[in-house]
Amino acid sequence: MSPAPEPPAASATVRPVADGLEVVLAGEWRITRVVPSWSPGATRPARVGMRMDGVTSWDSSLLLFIADVEAWCRSQSAAFDGSALPEKVRALLTQLTSASAAARASHPHEGNIFTAVGVATHEVIGSLRAALHFVGECSIGFVGMARRPGKFRWRDCFDQMQQCGAMALPIVSLISFLVGLTLAYQAAEELRQFGADIYVADLVGLSIVREMGPMMTAVILAGRTGAAFAATLGNMRANEEIDALQTLGISPVEFLALPRLVALGVMMPLLALYSNCVGILGGMIVARGILQISPSAYWIETQSIVNIHDVTTGLVKATTFGLLIGLSGCLCGLRADRSASGVGRATTSAVVTALLLIIVADALFAVIFNLLHL
Repeated sequence: MSPAPEPPAASATVRPVADGLEVVLAGEWRITRVVPSWSPGATRPARVGMRMDGVTSWDSSLLLFIADVEAWCRSQSAAFDGSALPEKVRALLTQLTSASAAARASHPHEGNIFTAVGVATHEVIGSLRAALHFVGECSIGFVGMARRPGKFRWRDCFDQMQQCGAMALPIVSLISFLVGLTLAYQAAEELRQFGADIYVADLVGLSIVREMGPMMTAVILAGRTGAAFAATLGNMRANEEIDALQTLGISPVEFLALPRLVALGVMMPLLALYSNCVGILGGMIVARGILQISPSAYWIETQSIVNIHDVTTGLVKATTFGLLIGLSGCLCGLRADRSASGVGRATTSAVVTALLLIIVADALFAVIFNLLHL
């Protein structure tokens, strides 16, 4: 029994016609076989027509060849005529061309520094507009929650409180203890030279309560909770769950972002208070071990220097930092690209944005509290 003959190989014949060139495709076009490439030569026709009457079977290799011809026609200002192609081929070619155009638009090639600056400025303005729109939606959501608290998703809020509050206690304890220990150790080395050992309690107490406690807690939650918010919402966007909520008439901001913002706004001050206590404990241990200061003397000195205004300023900072972390995490998650790489970029952007906002807000608080003599 003789073997079946192999189908004819793919071919593309270019022949001149009255108003340009005509490309006749024939044979079997398979990505696994050798296929011809587009090479019109030195001619610059006014029109290029395509026919595939002799094609026995085809796959994506045929579409790529036709797309190359169409792209060459655009670059040479020649008319591309695909009217003789089957309707299915034309439809697939339209989809391929649209996807290529979208990819080129999302990754533009900057010709010079002015174009790059213009594109970057346009992106920054768009991001600021989106951020302001998101903050406005959250503000409206908070007003609606105050008017109708029964419609707020308290169960989701309590779950998020557990995740960003109770579950963060171990890492907050470790970092706060080490920060208090480090501050006390560095201060002890200097104060011992002047016989002012007891003032290590003043330095550690004020530094922890006013600055390091809220700041270190915010940094921890920015990398832990803010990234988790962005990753969760980014995955929901990639899986079109957020689109489903919008189709049902449910606001993603009120349904997803608001419980997370409330949870962080409530838990951040509590975590900051806990961080203050653990940081002061770390300083007390160093003072007892190196400077031979008793815990009772250390505690009395801390009480004499730290007052309610210092604690209040730290709590105000912590609440603001918590809201900034929640806003950056939810915003980056809701604006993530619909892909795995988009979720990763959104997570990174959420952490970087949160840290930047925390530093800027802390600097503004320092100026404001100095002007108010707090």
